Amino acid sequence: MKTVLITGSNGLLGQKLVAQLQQDPNYKLIATSKGANRISNVSGFIYEELDITNSAEIANIFKKHCPDVLINTAAMTNVDACESDKEGCWKMNVNAVEYLLAACEKHNTHLIHISTDFVFDGEDGPYSEVDIPKPLSYYGESKYASEMLLENSSYTNWAIARTIIVYGVVEKMSRSNIVLWAKGALEKGNPINVVDDQFRSPTLAVDLAKGCILIADQQAKGIYHLIRKGHDEYLGVGVSCG
Repeated sequence: MKTVLITGSNGLLGQKLVAQLQQDPNYKLIATSKGANRISNVSGFIYEELDITNSAEIANIFKKHCPDVLINTAAMTNVDACESDKEGCWKMNVNAVEYLLAACEKHNTHLIHISTDFVFDGEDGPYSEVDIPKPLSYYGESKYASEMLLENSSYTNWAIARTIIVYGVVEKMSRSNIVLWAKGALEKGNPINVVDDQFRSPTLAVDLAKGCILIADQQAKGIYHLIRKGHDEYLGVGVSCG
């Protein structure tokens, strides 16, 4: 049995990962997030409060549970918020990843880090894993910087899972997503104003969770673009065409 630790377990992807792993006999599940647990079904996992911007808290959690796998879903993902609070964005998206990487190296933990299509500029998508990132937003810059921490490290037991426009429904959601926003607007009869010069591929959170678990099961390393293309098929991220 492997011990898997999830950061950001209260979030959309985090809750979907917990739902899929909490009854899996192959894994002992440690769910962590900032604040109280939001998941009502508390069977099959241990919940720990964790602020990933605090290196001491990370060290204590790793010492206590010695995870074999870490799936890092925690991040500041609101693009506008990242622009207005660049210090907070960097602290959450880059400094915290540095702390997690150090803990993983110490405990030989397989680090699965969630990243984004925002590391690209959208001029020539869809992109493959070998294309060179060129972020345009501060959010994208921070996520690319977190990727480079892993790529430039001497530690090699890691995987990066890039994805795009994650949507779904979970308990006590702290923020909406594009599908729920569009659904709500249509139900109210409100007009929907969106850009018309982009091609993007919304990703169901359940499917993204399956892809992350597949990376963990296969102990895969390197960079992967995860969207759902077909039955149990996870292929390249479709990003904005510019």
